[in-house]
Amino acid sequence: MARKRSVKKSLAEKENQEESSTLIPSAKNDGQLELMTKAKKALNSRKPSQNFITRTIWTLIMIAMFFSVLAMGHFWVVVLVTLIQIGVYKEVIAIASVPSREKDLPWTKFVNWYFLMTTLYYAYGESIFTYFHHLFVNDSYVLPFVSHHRFISFMLYIIGFVLFVSSLQKGKYKFQFSQFCWTHMTLILVVGQAHFIINNIFEGLFWFFVPVCYVVCNDVFAYLCGKMFGKHPLIEVSPKKTIEGFLGGWLCTVVVGSLITFILMQFDYFICPSRDLSTSVFTGLTCTPNSVFVPHTYNVPNTLVQYLHIPEAVTFAPVYFHLSVFATFSSLVAPFGGFFASGLKRAFKIKDFGDSIPGHGGLTDRVDCQFLNGVFVYMYFQSFIAEKNSSSADILDAAITTLTTPEQLQLLEDFQNYLVDQGKSTADAICNRILKGNR
Repeated sequence: MARKRSVKKSLAEKENQEESSTLIPSAKNDGQLELMTKAKKALNSRKPSQNFITRTIWTLIMIAMFFSVLAMGHFWVVVLVTLIQIGVYKEVIAIASVPSREKDLPWTKFVNWYFLMTTLYYAYGESIFTYFHHLFVNDSYVLPFVSHHRFISFMLYIIGFVLFVSSLQKGKYKFQFSQFCWTHMTLILVVGQAHFIINNIFEGLFWFFVPVCYVVCNDVFAYLCGKMFGKHPLIEVSPKKTIEGFLGGWLCTVVVGSLITFILMQFDYFICPSRDLSTSVFTGLTCTPNSVFVPHTYNVPNTLVQYLHIPEAVTFAPVYFHLSVFATFSSLVAPFGGFFASGLKRAFKIKDFGDSIPGHGGLTDRVDCQFLNGVFVYMYFQSFIAEKNSSSADILDAAITTLTTPEQLQLLEDFQNYLVDQGKSTADAICNRILKGNR
């Protein structure tokens, strides 16, 4: 009996030793664990540096591509904006999609992309027919599409609407209508806003390039100022943003933006509007500059001259004043487009909108502030900067699209009589010019 007890006791002690060896590591196990911990830390420390390198490389690639497209001309800049808005549309639509439900609804994706194409047709038609109508007024085949563009666009939309209603299935109404609303919201926020950016391009690359630079500058300097001075959080939806970075980015953007403006003002290629889609940096572009680019002399109030001992008059181009407004909007308001996108990502519990740009996430993550900023620039430009000058092409377009053929002939005869009566031309000279143009 005593022998049995001693055997049991020795077995129990052996089991306890084995348990303690597994629960309490030996010196050898301690060394292994330490090595594993160090390896894990080294791997984790390598990931940020590797991500930083990838991010930097792709940043340089994107900058090089952007400037290459700028040099290629207005048409290719429009193509770039088009590709970006299609990519953004794809990413935003994707975050609300539910593949398990959509596999039983084959028309859902088709209708989404059909609405995109219809909206693009309307938006691009509006821009091209507005800025380049002089290229189409003499083309009898294209002219009907110009004259009835909005009606054609509306009927194309109605076709999509009928397709959507026809695809409704019992038990899936809520999902289909939520997709319908999501699609239309995306079209308004993406294609609707990009339409105004494209109009800015046609008004002159200056009004496209400078606002884009302002948003990028603000993003960079807000990050740097936030890192160095940031203490007070700005907004809950983006906890890394600080008030100090927000205001520091604004001040730096105003200063750097003025320097960018001074450089670009020296080149007609940037400040001249485009009325020819074949223009590029190699073909050149000339025009009479908008008056905001022409220096004006302004008198300084006597009170300021007396107390601050400054000159009685200062001379500078008015564009600097307007661009200080742009810089303020780009720094203090446009970032809320980014905050909106951050809130959207948090709502759907995703980190990025996609992975189309290595190290950066998706296209939407990079241009979320640009859309809102582009719309503001267009509205401000049309309200306070654009010079409303009617050209001969505008008058011809109005005569073609609003007058009947007999009225057009009567207008031609009245105008000919006016030129002859005023002694500005003769009937023979007018007829010869018409015949020469028909040859």
